[in-house]
Amino acid sequence: MKRIALIGSGGSGKSTLARKLGMKLNIEVYHLDALLWKPNWQPTTKEEQRKVQVELVKKEEWIIDGNYNGTMDIRLNAADTVIFLDFNRVLCTYRVLKRTIQYRDRRRPDMAEGVKERFDLTFIKWIWNYPKMIRPLVLKRLEKLPKDTTIIILKSPEEAQHFLESIQNKNGRDD
Repeated sequence: MKRIALIGSGGSGKSTLARKLGMKLNIEVYHLDALLWKPNWQPTTKEEQRKVQVELVKKEEWIIDGNYNGTMDIRLNAADTVIFLDFNRVLCTYRVLKRTIQYRDRRRPDMAEGVKERFDLTFIKWIWNYPKMIRPLVLKRLEKLPKDTTIIILKSPEEAQHFLESIQNKNGRDD
């Protein structure tokens, strides 16, 4: 595991797992939300998104978390490992509402400067519809990846925790 793409619904814990995995494996973590949003929630263009990601995947080692369906193939095709957090929508919605309150009008650690947390009904609806609208498309993409790509689908926070605990540090320890 040297090139890891972490995907899943909003609120599934991609950024948190990426940070913990990055510390354990001593691999640089790139949060797409921090790289692709400008202050006041101004999005970057698709061209900028592609350019940023094409440069990131050229690195020897990386963990990249984020969805960005329009550019997901860049990461999936370059990854040796894809981790899909396939959590239920009630949990994901709850987590997003919780972090909206927790970070209200402040920047989350995985966001760019000038991007303050806010309530976004469109995003909540996207999370709620993710299992029926986005998940099937993600699973089809995963099926098309090369056979030597390791695909890990985690269905719950407990599975994610067990997975993290099973990973050994680069120095051979599992702490």
